[in-house]
Amino acid sequence: MRLFYARMTLGIDALHCPNCGAPADPDAGRCAYCRARLAAVACPSCFAAMFEGAAFCPRCGAARARGTAAPSDERCPGCRADMAAVSVGAVPMLECPACDGVWLDAAAFERICTDGEARAAVIHRPGGTGPATTEQRFRYRPCLRCGRMMNRVNFARLSGTIVDVCRGHGTFLDRGELHAVASFIHDGGLDRMRERELSDIQEAHRRQAAENAKASRSQEAGSSVWDAASLAEIVKAMRGW
Repeated sequence: MRLFYARMTLGIDALHCPNCGAPADPDAGRCAYCRARLAAVACPSCFAAMFEGAAFCPRCGAARARGTAAPSDERCPGCRADMAAVSVGAVPMLECPACDGVWLDAAAFERICTDGEARAAVIHRPGGTGPATTEQRFRYRPCLRCGRMMNRVNFARLSGTIVDVCRGHGTFLDRGELHAVASFIHDGGLDRMRERELSDIQEAHRRQAAENAKASRSQEAGSSVWDAASLAEIVKAMRGW
């Protein structure tokens, strides 16, 4: 029953295969009738689920925000297959048809992080997404632009989504990670990150102030002992005169 209401909330119950029109579940990955490949994307207007092959949102009628993929000479950093160039909303990216990995240049990824409309266009749920294997999770990938191994970064420190980043060039995301990043931001994740950073800074200032106060008290105590000892030496010397 809860699954039924969840589907009603997301609009999934109204989805049909864009190839044959049969009722379809985006989590299935492929249509049970015609075996067409399925992937659910978010409507850029109301965020309801819709298939990427559909022309309009089944809930509000908004046009889909995904362009037609075009062949590319670039190789996927994840599996080395040929990637395809596509625009989702106004955001250009490269997708791998073999492993569903996504490459975004630095400017495109920044736009997704700062532009709500761009995030809406890429909040998607690829069918059949499962947890990454150990090899996928820990294997370093080469940057698509410079060929150097990218750094693995927990996006925004709090998201729990580990992405491959080459500073200044771009970001590679495994299957489902772009959805996770966009959803994290849409749900206020960056605000929580900023609050966490502010709290960390304030705590660091408090610790530094406490250490400074402790050092000052130690210095004052040391000075008092030294002054008393010096006075005693002076009195002793005066008695010897």
